[in-house]
Amino acid sequence: MTPINSRRWAALAGAAAVVLGPTGAAAPTLPPPPDHVVIVIEENRSYSDIIGNPDAPYINALARWGVLFNRAYAITHPSEPNYLALFSGATQGLRSDSCPHTFRGPNLATALRRAGLGFAIYSESLPAAGFSGCSAGEYRRKHNPVVNWQGVDVPAAVNRPFSAFPKDFRRLPTVSFVIPNMMNDMHDGSVKRADTWLREHLGAYIRWARTHNDLFILTWDEDDRQSGNHIPTIFVGGRVRPGVYTERIDHYRVLRTIEALYGLPPLGHSAQRRPITDIWRESGAAAH
Repeated sequence: MTPINSRRWAALAGAAAVVLGPTGAAAPTLPPPPDHVVIVIEENRSYSDIIGNPDAPYINALARWGVLFNRAYAITHPSEPNYLALFSGATQGLRSDSCPHTFRGPNLATALRRAGLGFAIYSESLPAAGFSGCSAGEYRRKHNPVVNWQGVDVPAAVNRPFSAFPKDFRRLPTVSFVIPNMMNDMHDGSVKRADTWLREHLGAYIRWARTHNDLFILTWDEDDRQSGNHIPTIFVGGRVRPGVYTERIDHYRVLRTIEALYGLPPLGHSAQRRPITDIWRESGAAAH
């Protein structure tokens, strides 16, 4: 792919027209389910903070290699309800980052497990699998939606430290959340630091996903409260058609797409969203 400098890329990413790929026609259906989906959630940055930012060279490369949604939005403020929305299809009525909470009812982990599929969350700086405290070092429970169902609907074993992320990617569960700690998710640390962390810690997996039947999703919990909750969201994988897409998406629509890929019943407000169907390679074949 021809390199694009940051200024030119920012202009392209803000363009009004969807880049549909070589045929000019959108794929009407979903591909076969990915072997694995890995979702990384960053913190508190708007679309314009990231796309075209020279301090985020790796993330902008991902946007060129994959699908960039230039009209992606978070659900609300502050952070915690957005994580809950992506995991359960609802904010659970929460309007703060308070801790702890216990919720019951449908969620992505339970839906996958009932379908015979796997789920795990890998949180950086989590001191031990199943840890349920509100904080430890740079770890914060408010960024871990899964633990709120732990011991009720979700086993503690799926709540894992990032050090347990498999080096053999074939051993990944079907769907994983990856949560960097407060210094590496752009909350307390810089954009540049988070960009470097992502490349160093997940670059090998992302290279794998690009040439296999895997899907990597990078999104943000919310913006900086200055941009109408407009956030970057990027899909990278062997079955996506790279380009800039202008359709509006949000956390519920990302969740609805994952549900549809695996034939799961829609959770909460995701039932009111359509799966994303126009970004996939028409042949259904993964790129190599």
